[in-house]
Amino acid sequence: MLREAGPSREPFDLAIIGGGVNGCGIARDAVGRGLRVALFEKNDLASGTSSASTKLIHGGLRYLEYYEFRLVREALIEREVLWALAPHIIKPMRFILPHHPAMRPAWILRLGLFLYDHLGGRKALPPTRSLALADDPAGAPLKPELRGRAFEYSDCWVDDARLVVLNARDAADRGAVIRTRHKVERTERRADLWVLHVTDLRDGTSETIEARALVNASGPWVDFVDKTLRPEKSRPRTRLVRGAHIVVPRLFEHDRAYILQNADKRIVFAIPYEGRFTLIGTTDFDHRESLDEVKASPEEISYLCEAISGYFSKAIWPSDVVWSFAGVRSLLDDGVDAAQATTRDYKLEIDADGGAPLLSVLGGKITTYRRLAEEALNLLAPHFPGVNKQGWTHTAPLPGGDFPMQGFSQLVEKLVAQYPGFEKLYLERIARAYGTRASRILGSARTPDDLGEQFGGGLSEAEVRYLMQEEWAETAADVVWRRSKLGLAMTPEQIMRLDEWMAQQKSEAASAGTGAA
Repeated sequence: MLREAGPSREPFDLAIIGGGVNGCGIARDAVGRGLRVALFEKNDLASGTSSASTKLIHGGLRYLEYYEFRLVREALIEREVLWALAPHIIKPMRFILPHHPAMRPAWILRLGLFLYDHLGGRKALPPTRSLALADDPAGAPLKPELRGRAFEYSDCWVDDARLVVLNARDAADRGAVIRTRHKVERTERRADLWVLHVTDLRDGTSETIEARALVNASGPWVDFVDKTLRPEKSRPRTRLVRGAHIVVPRLFEHDRAYILQNADKRIVFAIPYEGRFTLIGTTDFDHRESLDEVKASPEEISYLCEAISGYFSKAIWPSDVVWSFAGVRSLLDDGVDAAQATTRDYKLEIDADGGAPLLSVLGGKITTYRRLAEEALNLLAPHFPGVNKQGWTHTAPLPGGDFPMQGFSQLVEKLVAQYPGFEKLYLERIARAYGTRASRILGSARTPDDLGEQFGGGLSEAEVRYLMQEEWAETAADVVWRRSKLGLAMTPEQIMRLDEWMAQQKSEAASAGTGAA
């Protein structure tokens, strides 16, 4: 339970609504500066947009066309900063950009990539180079007429949902209260305090807490939540844009990704995914349906299949799709007609006219979440005279990321030497997910049997226990679709068995009064 509000209890300094990447990033930065923090998420961490991205830490090459130079520069700088903070869940990736005679001219592509290489102070990532696809393995999967000139450049891949969870984990390790499945039902602004009435959606119990400042980081719900917080001042400021992705059996053998131009000026990526698959996305369609259950529509799935089939020799069809997902981006409504042209920049609005400050997070992208959090704390700092005003998150590794940014292979080899009874492929997955914390799962195990029940896909009882105790996992979906993507390697029956096992563990933990911090 949270600390109850009242004269005998000290209020929190900061309450945050929203357990996505921005909310968890702000929680981490705030508690590291000495603030008392509570975060509330009505579902699971990263259950919305933050787990439905294209899994990229990137500058956004196409944003240069819209003259978003400041945003692109900030994002390019963040690539290597984030890679250094979490080299287990973030890794460099090379992208192939074929020149299509009917699309943008080659000189435009070359100019854009020159800017991309030089805007953001790139140091560790390799530069752009030209390719002759007829002589390169990257040309083999493409249609013969597209095996001409291409460019290859650098960005980074990220496990987006784990990025969110690790920010929350580090925030909790530093003293923040993280509450999932807790909904803020209503709030009251009383002079210099916010009063929050919170319901635990698992058992219906309610409690009231106080905080000196409130952050609305609810993503697509930001306008709706803001309307409940301050109905007299609220106005629509965001545009909801849905991005869909599909996963198909692997389309190519190499480890590079493709960025492909479409006639409608959208960009579609084809990215190596989870070993045996290719991730394809994304779309940009205005979203006017419910936010509670966002799915890729049949039209979006067909659109992505057609886009890829226009480039690859092997056509793909909706029947080839093994998994699809979609997320709704809450973008700043800048009045443009086309959804794909809407800015990916962010804006922070602070309202302190009525007493206790309210900070609303509008827009943003996963690559710039850390900078957004830093700016949010800088805006809130005047309301907390004793708080540390110095940013610190640019050098502090996320949990498991305390090893050199180019040292992942060495980490894996260390685990192979330490755990000779395990397959290297399994240890690579564990290292990619947990970094230096892998030993917290493997412990003194000598073989997989020592890790308890095996649920399928290489998922063990020991790993699930860790996820429940340390990472707020409560259901099979939390484990196999957010904290991992092992759902792609498991049968429905195996996932059902996992859900049953976790429900039993939750019941036993509730009786004992234990759970994730």
